Amino acid sequence: MSEYITRNFKKKEFACACCGLDNIEQELVEKLQELRMEYGSPMNITSGVRCRSHNRAIGGAENSSHLFSVAADVAMDDSILRHRFIRTALAMDWKRVGIAKTFVHLDIDTRKTSPVIWTY
Repeated sequence: MSEYITRNFKKKEFACACCGLDNIEQELVEKLQELRMEYGSPMNITSGVRCRSHNRAIGGAENSSHLFSVAADVAMDDSILRHRFIRTALAMDWKRVGIAKTFVHLDIDTRKTSPVIWTY
């Protein structure tokens, strides 16, 4: 079995950093793959699935979408690239976007308010 779950993403990229839990939602990964193709540059996933323990340890929100395997943070610390990335994501109809200094959060969490953009 291939370690890739889409053309550019490996399942391990989305695994919890502390325990390896890797039940990422395929729908999210496929949507990220489409974004990757449109964006035209590699995307470094810094956080995908989180177990409750890891989420608490890093100060994640109590109801974080990462806990439900429907969120990913993409490393992004260059303002020009961040603008291009977010512009591309919004044009592709991503409805939940969080913007931080070093990453952009994207999720497909249908339990939460949408559309919305927030900052950290």
